[in-house]
Amino acid sequence: MSAQSKTQSTNVSEARFTRGAAGGPRTKLRLEAAGALAFAIGFYTHTSAGVGMFLALFLVPDLSMLGYLLGARIGAASYNFAHSYIGPFALAALGMTLPSLLPFAAIWAAHVAFDRMLGYGLKYATAFGDTHLGRIGRASTERAGVRLQTAG
Repeated sequence: MSAQSKTQSTNVSEARFTRGAAGGPRTKLRLEAAGALAFAIGFYTHTSAGVGMFLALFLVPDLSMLGYLLGARIGAASYNFAHSYIGPFALAALGMTLPSLLPFAAIWAAHVAFDRMLGYGLKYATAFGDTHLGRIGRASTERAGVRLQTAG
């Protein structure tokens, strides 16, 4: 790797997150996710799979956050893989020939939609709280220069 390309890749990884979706577009994206959640749950009910399976597997995509133990770049990549609609749609497409996969695709899509509805978007490698839907959690107030006062 040349010195110039190494510098460029370092600059990209150190780039500061400035802002994700805000205002009306952010609200529309979250409403869209609520619709996707309703669709995924409705689709799941048509698979005749049980509620227990849905509840047991709903949070499985969050295991992808373990990637953050290996650093922000790997964490963001693993989280984004598990929290993109690409995976559940691919699984649903495969489910057209193997119908037993369809409930899993619906659960996965429902999880992604639920997270997006709550404002948890795809992650940037800058920090866990930097998402395509804007900052979340403590990062949203600290990086905006807001200090939270505690009583006492």
